[in-house]
Amino acid sequence: MTIIKQRLRDLRRRAFVGRSGEIELFRSMLGAGGVLFLHGPGGIGKSALLDVLADVAVAAGADPITVDGRDVPPVPGSLEAHSIGGGAVLLLDTYELLAPIDDWVREEFVPGLPADAVVVIAGRRPPSSAWLADPAWRELVRVVALRNLAPRDGRAYLAGQDVPAEFHERLLEISHGHPLTLSMLVDAVRRGGGVLPRTLGDLPDVVRGLLARTLDEVPSPRHRLALEVCAHANVITENVLRSVVGDSAGELFTWLRTLSFVGEGPYGLFLHDTVRDVLDADLRWRDPERYAEMHAHVRADLVARIRSAPDPREQQRLLADAIVVTCPRTRLAAYVAAARPVDHHIDVLRPQDAAAIVEMTTRAQGAEQAELAAHWIRRQPGAFRVFRGPAGEPQGFAACLDLCTEDLGVDPCVDSMWQYIQQHGPARPGEHVRAWRFFLDRDRGQASSPSLTLFAVCQILDILTRDHLAWTLVGAYADAGLWEPTLGYLDFWPAAEAAYTIGGTTYPVFVHDWRRTGLTEWLELTAAREVGAPARPAQEQSAELVLSQAEFTDSVRAALRDLHTPHALRRNPLMRSRVVRSSGSGLDELLAMAAEPLRADRRGLFELVDRTFLHPAGSQEHVAQSLHLSFSTYRRHRDLAVAHITDWMWEREVYGHQVETV
Repeated sequence: MTIIKQRLRDLRRRAFVGRSGEIELFRSMLGAGGVLFLHGPGGIGKSALLDVLADVAVAAGADPITVDGRDVPPVPGSLEAHSIGGGAVLLLDTYELLAPIDDWVREEFVPGLPADAVVVIAGRRPPSSAWLADPAWRELVRVVALRNLAPRDGRAYLAGQDVPAEFHERLLEISHGHPLTLSMLVDAVRRGGGVLPRTLGDLPDVVRGLLARTLDEVPSPRHRLALEVCAHANVITENVLRSVVGDSAGELFTWLRTLSFVGEGPYGLFLHDTVRDVLDADLRWRDPERYAEMHAHVRADLVARIRSAPDPREQQRLLADAIVVTCPRTRLAAYVAAARPVDHHIDVLRPQDAAAIVEMTTRAQGAEQAELAAHWIRRQPGAFRVFRGPAGEPQGFAACLDLCTEDLGVDPCVDSMWQYIQQHGPARPGEHVRAWRFFLDRDRGQASSPSLTLFAVCQILDILTRDHLAWTLVGAYADAGLWEPTLGYLDFWPAAEAAYTIGGTTYPVFVHDWRRTGLTEWLELTAAREVGAPARPAQEQSAELVLSQAEFTDSVRAALRDLHTPHALRRNPLMRSRVVRSSGSGLDELLAMAAEPLRADRRGLFELVDRTFLHPAGSQEHVAQSLHLSFSTYRRHRDLAVAHITDWMWEREVYGHQVETV
């Protein structure tokens, strides 16, 4: 008679997928002997794999013995009760609980087994260094880090669970192929009547279950905070941790390094994908305010390091980290950061790249677009960035043009963009217009790819490091519906009248005016969107007014004239200008600050401004007499002083120099 235990065993075997490499390695060890050390975070499927290996051993004529670390005390001699003969197989599960006797297992227990015995050790942590420091053990031990299921194995699992095919990609994306997460998502979809979740955050009960199954007991709230910072920042160093937890960063960083689901890379510590997502989703659901506060710390640290990075490659790496930090909270992640550029990098255009760029553009977007790419390679080669693969080959490219009148009449895209900015706020002297004109991946076009992630890096890096911007325009994407949410998150609004058609394809254009919403406000807006805080939608309308230089000059003169007429001063266009809004001061205070440098002038220009505008001392004729100046000389000095004040204000309006306030 079949008992329930046997039915459960059969059902579990039927649901098992993947791990063919590990199974074949085990099979090759049968009869030869040795130690197979399997390690991986909780929920990765270690116990399920041991069950399958036991079946493989039985099929080969062995009599496997399974011992769970939860069932034996961690004291020397505890495993000797399990008698093992020649050709036997011993499967040790939950080995992390036996860590106190690891030396005894390595030095006495395993060496005392028959030479052809196979021992499989499965635990959360990799073997201690002592296993691999001995050259003899290195010959006998095979170490395998269990990873998430490959996409094909994940699809096979979902198909075996009768999950509709149209759900597969989303569930694999959310779970990263983590077996336990995938299993719990299948259950959640069934209980939810077939409703497909967007993220783990949509399933707090699943998050709670995963936390209980994948995390060891956390010693204190400080340790939990360190884990949450690590989950949020993608990769952390002690410095990153210190920006949130303070002086205990060193102690907590050392503790993080002991955890089975924390990896070490060249740039710091990182969490296993699923653990990262679970911790982040749990904190966001459980304590939104603390989540937003931590996000602000991590984000500010990243932005500061990006802007001060010593070289472009370091900036690119840090910005890729920043995209991973922000993406899971926006539409940007689902598409842009789906493919990480592990073996790809951004490079300048080289002469031999031109043919490859023209060829991939012809194939993906047609001959007319390719001819325009060739034109801009000749005209602005420095505008191009090449995305290189592991061997240095061009895997994709992008180009950001500096627009000017000399380039009109060749490219419908540039002509359309230029016409738009002339109608909505032309660039003023000293300001630049940047236009993302091209983007392609050689193999994936504009679909998710490492090139797409690098293109996002290029765009945001240009925003963070480029000075004197008036406009940034993005006209490289062909799919308006796909990209409008992402670019809206970045505060770029669709400019319908700037759309253009090439080769039968209409390309949308998205724009941002940096005079109306500057970098500081942009960072605040995007940060709010990342944590789901209220933020205005991307739109052209803004409280700031973009004045031409002539309009600005007239407004300064009017403000000085109306300095002591409050109702007139409030109506002055400068009240909506960038220089006033970013200063945190009133227009009257700002004009007084602009006059301060005149104190050094030997002609007495500051005293003239003070008596004429700041603290009026009668009519201008009277002021001229009090300064012992002829009226014609007074007017000449007055106009010179006003010009100095205007220049001081204009420089800060256009270039965004920090205004010193008192």
